[in-house]
Amino acid sequence: MSEREIKVAIIGCGGIANGKHMPSLHKLSHVKLVAFCDLIEERAVKAAKQYGVPDAKVYTDYRELLKDRDIEVVHVCTPNRSHAEISIAALEAGKHVMCEKPMAKTAADARRMLDACRRTGKKLTIGYQGRQRPDSQYLKKVCEEGTLGEIYFAKAHAIRRRAVPTWGVFLNEFEQGGGPLIDIGTHALDLTLWMMDNYKPKYAVGSTYHKLADHKNAANAWGPWDPEKFTVEDSAFGFVVMENGATVILESSWALNTLQVGESRTTLCGTEGGADMQDGLRINGEKFGKLYTTRPDLQTGGADFYEGHSESEADREARLWIESVIHDREPVVKPEQALVVTEILEAIYKSAKSGEPYYFNK
Repeated sequence: MSEREIKVAIIGCGGIANGKHMPSLHKLSHVKLVAFCDLIEERAVKAAKQYGVPDAKVYTDYRELLKDRDIEVVHVCTPNRSHAEISIAALEAGKHVMCEKPMAKTAADARRMLDACRRTGKKLTIGYQGRQRPDSQYLKKVCEEGTLGEIYFAKAHAIRRRAVPTWGVFLNEFEQGGGPLIDIGTHALDLTLWMMDNYKPKYAVGSTYHKLADHKNAANAWGPWDPEKFTVEDSAFGFVVMENGATVILESSWALNTLQVGESRTTLCGTEGGADMQDGLRINGEKFGKLYTTRPDLQTGGADFYEGHSESEADREARLWIESVIHDREPVVKPEQALVVTEILEAIYKSAKSGEPYYFNK
């Protein structure tokens, strides 16, 4: 049975929209990209020509776009500062919303988004596509089956040796709210909490560093950064204790003198076994009085999520999101879950600034 047609609009036609959202949505035959909005009109025009229907509309003011009653779904791909403002307006205009990660710049804004979602009855999800990788999908099933037992210690990894994003507003604290912690640390934390199925933090301790940001002409994957514009941290680390006593360590950096690198990865330690993604997916445990380590084959099937063809995490994210709208199902990433991620990120920043632990529900 063919799916019904869905009319989708893109607000923010920059890097993440071009790199993930628009290409993936464009592959879905029942999705029609009918409107594009960007403060820089040329970006919206280019996006409309490349991905839009022949009569796609172009806007520079998202408020005008939201007046179109035919638009059913809106993807918000703007800097973090405007996530809440635009998402809430879209929900109130009767649209379902996919907002790029993180949910918002602040926890207060994220809570306002969740309130709007509940008030309007429209769907809201956040772009944590790391959940859709084959290793993530397999590990989630391992966790759900209880193979690891009670997961009481975990690490969320988001470490780069030298890969500072030098385009857009990534280095701008006002627009983004932070650096690697809110940019890539957010993916690792979402993945870890999802695996643990634990969204009740008790307190957090954090440290942030601005140690390499002032280096001029530094080696970097995307060319040297401008120290004058580098207003966010270059590294951030958090220690989070959950209400049930479980501990999560979050490590994030765009530039760290280490060879131990990896993004959107997790390490899990439970009462019955453990798992990590540092060198491919590895599951460890004990059987018949002996220790074992296994490496699941994620390429040739053997798992019920495998569909016999290659589907990227971005494509799978877009497909499942649109299917949740069509079939009125809960999205894969629930706004309540994304809110906790933002609350923990903010707690780490606040602890780093105050030098004291940050307690939730105080």
